[in-house]
Amino acid sequence: MKSLLLLPFLLATCSPTGVSREAGRTERAAQDRIMLVRNSPETLGHRRLVYQSATHPDLNVFLKDEGLPDFIAETSSDDRQYLVLYYLDARQGWMCRTHRLPNARVHFAGPYSMTKRETAVLRELQSNSGEQIPAAAPEKARVN
Repeated sequence: MKSLLLLPFLLATCSPTGVSREAGRTERAAQDRIMLVRNSPETLGHRRLVYQSATHPDLNVFLKDEGLPDFIAETSSDDRQYLVLYYLDARQGWMCRTHRLPNARVHFAGPYSMTKRETAVLRELQSNSGEQIPAAAPEKARVN
C-alpha cells in the first residue's frame, strides 16, 4: 500500500522538466512553419530561437553577432533540424542545419539574397501581424 502512495511522486520525478515539455510542444507547433520573431509580445518564433540558441551555442553566437531575424522557418528530418533566418531590412536569409543533439554544431550557409517573392510574402505576414512596415517596403504579394 505504501508503494502505491509513492507512485505519483516517483512518476513526477521521472517526468521531463517543464522546459523540455515546452520545447517539445513548441517544436511540434513550429514544424514546417514560417514564424514571426518578436520578444514583446512573445511569439512562437522567438520562443523557438531562445530554445534553439540555448541548445546550440553556435546559433547563440550567430544571433549575438547578427541580431534577431524578423522571421524563422523550421523543419526537421529524423536526426536533423533546419532553420531559415530571414532578415527583411537586409533582404537576406541564412540557412542553418544541425543534428538534434544538445551542443551539436550548427552549419550556416549564407547570406543569400531573398527573392522579391519571399520578401513580399514575409512583408504581408508582417503586415497581418500588426507590425509596422517601413515606408520603403516592396509591393505586397499577389495571392493567386
